[in-house]
Amino acid sequence: MRGAPSALTELAAWCAALDWRAVPEAQRALVPLRVLDTAGLVAAGSATDAVCAALGFAESEGGAGAAALWFRAARLPASRAALVHGVAAHCRDFDDTFTDSVVHPGSVVVSAALAAGEAAHAAGEDAGAAIAAGYEVAARLGGAAGRRFHARGLHATGIVGPIAAAAAAARVQRLSAAETASAIGLAASMAGGLMAFQADGAWSKWLHTGWAAQGGIAAAGLAARGFRGPHAALDGAAGLFAALLHGETPDLAALTRGLGAEWRGGAAQFKYYPCAHVIQPYIDAALALRREHALAADDVAEARCAIAPWAVPIVCEPRAARIAPATELDAIASLPFMVAHALAEGEVTLAALSAERRERPGLRALAARVVHEPDAAMGRGFDARLTIRTQSGATLTAAADSAAPDPGRVAAKFVANAAPVLGTVRARQAAERILALRAPDPAAIAALLRTNAPASP
Repeated sequence: MRGAPSALTELAAWCAALDWRAVPEAQRALVPLRVLDTAGLVAAGSATDAVCAALGFAESEGGAGAAALWFRAARLPASRAALVHGVAAHCRDFDDTFTDSVVHPGSVVVSAALAAGEAAHAAGEDAGAAIAAGYEVAARLGGAAGRRFHARGLHATGIVGPIAAAAAAARVQRLSAAETASAIGLAASMAGGLMAFQADGAWSKWLHTGWAAQGGIAAAGLAARGFRGPHAALDGAAGLFAALLHGETPDLAALTRGLGAEWRGGAAQFKYYPCAHVIQPYIDAALALRREHALAADDVAEARCAIAPWAVPIVCEPRAARIAPATELDAIASLPFMVAHALAEGEVTLAALSAERRERPGLRALAARVVHEPDAAMGRGFDARLTIRTQSGATLTAAADSAAPDPGRVAAKFVANAAPVLGTVRARQAAERILALRAPDPAAIAALLRTNAPASP
């Protein structure tokens, strides 16, 4: 390569050299939580029509089963297992998120790192380093773009995901710095994902995470066999940012600034409700007001949500579809419906996505009383301000922000998601053992999540 190192080669060299013991303790402590969270989400999505379709496709391709399918009695090639797990982990929109870019790293990085790691018989320390590296790459690429990808109609996870997955898959297989650079360069050409699903609730959003996980493993596998990738694929004149953000000038120096000293991957926020992440703090605010004032649904004359303008088309409009969500994806992306559900039921679980809840007249009537108010002061992170006017004329206000990592809450979420598949006792045991692992050993985790369920839908 000629001239100064590119951002890509610097990232690749750092990923290839990353040692689990060099990862700061605060970052290491997050890795088992990321694994546990993603595994529970795979369980939550495992019986959906989208995952059944992805599984049927993956099985139809054949090939040696080098990686286990979690919560199934089957094995697939690593890239296909990652595809299925990636789709499953994202299809209830319950996965973690970077607030600055709205990138969902866990469903991509964990799926790719553990499938590729199991196939390579990788040690837990290599898998841990791979997950940490994948999160860091996702944070830095997403942070450089901010929300510009979404503003251009591109799903940021589909853009960033293949590259983060390639970094993780390369590290877990112990590829050299040069091979890792090729893997990242190849994965950059796999970047893609349209926000077209917003118009009709299509499932392409969920495919983006699975395809990214699969693509990252494929890129690493090709690079390991000498297939060359472009080193200017990130910050070059025809690189990712120049091509997809043409005419804009993101801070590309941020891709490598402070690399190894300033860790950004830990900023991904866990999600505790199955909804678009920008909705989560409004649910927290609604539940807090409900508890504090013993509110009933009929007490609410109006619930007004101050919200960042950029989020309005994602979770507030078109208003008719948000008030009466026709599909699970519509409910997931509906601020009025989710706030109404929190106020009426005192909780928001996966049951909120059911047809029975979506079609319940009382919930729709309450959702119609949940309105939004664009506020440019909002949206620096995932923040919320909710004002409720009661039928008696009282005005109640609550504010909320991104929820801090809570190991107990993440474990409880896993048990709730995995219990229908494993049973409550086994789900609790799996959570305890995964959290107790010194490092995330791929084979041990796969064994904990294995069931005797049929391999095919």
